[in-house]
Amino acid sequence: MAYVVTEPCVNCRYTDCAIVCPVEAFRLAETMLVIDPEACIDCDVCVPECPVEAIYPEDQVPEEWRHYIQLNADKAASGLPVITEKLDPLC
Repeated sequence: MAYVVTEPCVNCRYTDCAIVCPVEAFRLAETMLVIDPEACIDCDVCVPECPVEAIYPEDQVPEEWRHYIQLNADKAASGLPVITEKLDPLC
């Protein structure tokens, strides 16, 4: 089970969570971050770092945001760059 970035990240894109990831599972999309489910080791270290509370374990994603599970997987597989440094947020 991987962690998933959901709606609160859209148009905000804080990177605090990405810089603590020990396996570089975060990918940088235009308006948000996504987590590569193939790289995520379910360590939970990113969750408390997200200031907008956008990250959930896959089995706990709220129903209205369940489509983000596939969106994270698809975007991560599309060749987005790995993000390992802190950037200014979009919001």
